[in-house]
Amino acid sequence: MRVLWLNWKDIKHPEAGGAEVYTHEIAKRLVKKGYEITLFTSYFDGAEKKEEIDGIEIIRGGKIVGIFDTVYSHAKRFYRGNKNDFDIVIDEINTRPFLTPKYVDKPIIALIHQLAVEFWDYKTPFPVNLVGKHFLEPYWLKHYVDIKTITVSESTKEDLEKLGFKDVEIIYNGLDGNILDKVPEKEDEFTAIFVGRLTPTKKPEDAIMAFKMFDKGKLWIVGRGELIEKLKKRYNYDNIDFKGFVPEKEKIEFMKRAHVLLVPGIREGWGRVVIEANALGTPVIGYNVPGLGDSIKHNYNGLLCEPNPKAMSEALEELYEDEALRKRLSENALEWAKRFSWDESAERFERVLGVVVR
Repeated sequence: MRVLWLNWKDIKHPEAGGAEVYTHEIAKRLVKKGYEITLFTSYFDGAEKKEEIDGIEIIRGGKIVGIFDTVYSHAKRFYRGNKNDFDIVIDEINTRPFLTPKYVDKPIIALIHQLAVEFWDYKTPFPVNLVGKHFLEPYWLKHYVDIKTITVSESTKEDLEKLGFKDVEIIYNGLDGNILDKVPEKEDEFTAIFVGRLTPTKKPEDAIMAFKMFDKGKLWIVGRGELIEKLKKRYNYDNIDFKGFVPEKEKIEFMKRAHVLLVPGIREGWGRVVIEANALGTPVIGYNVPGLGDSIKHNYNGLLCEPNPKAMSEALEELYEDEALRKRLSENALEWAKRFSWDESAERFERVLGVVVR
């Protein structure tokens, strides 16, 4: 089967996140099963216009933001010039869709990790944010209500069904199976960790504020982003360590040694970092928002709290004071992580492809 996959970013994009990891992990497994996958995505400085990664043909063209010369217009032209080369199109929607139902005459699958909703408030000025949130996003998505749709969490499925989507299936994020057999030794001193992009929507400052209210042990901040210099200057404390961007192996070691992962944020599709930490025997404290309310089961593999630093600091205090709770959540985290496999998710994705194309 020949698949054209449209997404705004690929795994090499400097701002790639969990959605791009999901796409790459599923696509490379489909390639191993004999599928021909072409990913059409945006161009970024220093990128090759065309390359192959893990058997996936990647073609880049256009920018993400703008009215002209966008990845969306480039993708439309690419499809029209090459449509006979493909059996199906996957339209992966991250805020702005490719609107394939308006021009694609092949079977389509929509892949939607999350709705933008609050993201409009962080990414666009007033009153554009209100137009985007209340009119533009619902209008765009109405084109897909009759299209077979894949999403990654119950929260997003419910959001889509409220908009009239008729056929939504959940295929979860996965892990590569590198799940520890037992909870490893942690740092001698109680250690919390934040892992992710340092951007307003990820709310790293909320994690720092929560930690300072709690103010015991130490906090590691792992990741890079537009807020890093501001946060370094504002929170120049001995017990807060900004690690910056680190290689994957080093990131895993930090998460393994920490006692708890902090995940604030306005919403997630799923919150892949949750199960990554869980696979290392590290429980999570996260905001009770869409996505995180799916990946974190309260009092099982972590704690959910109201979306504010004070509530997160209180959850930190609870975890710190109760060693039995910490032990139970850490052990449960390993069990929870065993439920998620990229191989299994790819098999489910393949079944959907077969049904839609038949």
